[in-house]
Amino acid sequence: MSVLKCISPIDGSVYAERPVMGVEEAASAVARTRKAQKDWARRPLDERIALVRAGVARLHEMNDEVVPELAWMMGRPVRYGGEFGGVNERATYMAEIAARALAPIEIENSAQFERRIVREPHGVVFVVAPWNYPYMTAINTVAPALIAGNTVVLKHATQTLLVGERMARAFREAGLPEDVFINLFLDHPGTEKLISAGSFNFINFTGSVGGGKAIERAAAGTFTGIGLELGGKDPGYVMEDADLDWAVDVLMDGAMFNAGQCCCGIERLYIARPLYDAFVEKAAAWVSSGLKLGNPLEQDTTIGPMANVRFAKEVRAQTQEAIASGARGLIDPKQFPADDGGAYLMPQVLVDVTHDMRVMRDESFGPVVGIMPVDSDEEALTLMNDCQFGLTASLWTNDAERAARIGAEIETGTVFMNRADYLDPALCWTGCKATGRGGSLSEIGFHNLTRPKSYHLRKKSA
Repeated sequence: MSVLKCISPIDGSVYAERPVMGVEEAASAVARTRKAQKDWARRPLDERIALVRAGVARLHEMNDEVVPELAWMMGRPVRYGGEFGGVNERATYMAEIAARALAPIEIENSAQFERRIVREPHGVVFVVAPWNYPYMTAINTVAPALIAGNTVVLKHATQTLLVGERMARAFREAGLPEDVFINLFLDHPGTEKLISAGSFNFINFTGSVGGGKAIERAAAGTFTGIGLELGGKDPGYVMEDADLDWAVDVLMDGAMFNAGQCCCGIERLYIARPLYDAFVEKAAAWVSSGLKLGNPLEQDTTIGPMANVRFAKEVRAQTQEAIASGARGLIDPKQFPADDGGAYLMPQVLVDVTHDMRVMRDESFGPVVGIMPVDSDEEALTLMNDCQFGLTASLWTNDAERAARIGAEIETGTVFMNRADYLDPALCWTGCKATGRGGSLSEIGFHNLTRPKSYHLRKKSA
């Protein structure tokens, strides 16, 4: 029997393991969720909302266990207290807007005709969730999918093996009916077989470009709806009128938090030349004096190990290639003695970088950021768009009209002004280019988790 193993980045030990579910057994479990879906959808919306809220509340009650569990599984320091704040914010917002977002569109209600468009749940929604923010990324789809009347099958990343199990248990203990929300332990071949068999009505995947392509290939010909968020190489542009200290603090936090393992983390920076030298000096000082690399179970650790040695290896490779090609690293390795050449990776700030270097083009997903000076909005815009990804872009200026004008030309899903690395549940979380397609959260998130159904009811003959 195959076994899924979570290797802890803290010490390389096997932290958790679960047997891989066979395809036939998994198919039977999915069939039970399909059978449960009709009854779940018939429940009044208020009941579904109340049960989802109860599930989120029960999850919060587990937080004392969840926080160290996350540190062991993927390395985030316990000092940050887990993800419940974001989970609650997103689930609460989606619950609050559900009645409006799912309300029928009334075209006519006269003596002769009733015409309306309603939102129907897809049926069984399959959520394939990543390890970097394992609770928040999952809840983005789980909560609105359940509220809309779908049943949910969750498959979590092996690196955060216990998250899906814990989420499904929390919702079940909160009173969610049997088989409405289940977690499956699947390997990649088993996942692809279920998808290619048309087992699901909608699939939401968050992960790598390669993973997204595999999902699309497996679903080919099944006409299953798919939502994909496949990563980013998110830029920041600091204009000459920006608040320099504010920009440094937010952008460097956006680059380094969670060891840089954020889909919308800042990975490349373009600074108006008049501010460039000062920004670079302050950015290097921010990293050198403000971060401590170490064991994530210790309260004074601000940056833990990367989730897996192979992830750290890729970041090291990009950084070393850039330095070999003329870039300069501003952070002295002596300041981060905990860097062990494995999962524990020191943060780095690179200057003298160009777009010929992978560190400025390929997703790094680690604690490294390259900084370049620019001489105009046009140059910054060209460089920001010189990328295969399009998730978010962060603009720093006191001129909102200028930010909106530049934002209109950026190939991205979200434009921030004087903010970075944040997900606003009232806005659609979406991307373009190799970042993927579809959108979660906001009213549009509900629309993507349902289908339109039209009613044309003629009451009387002419």
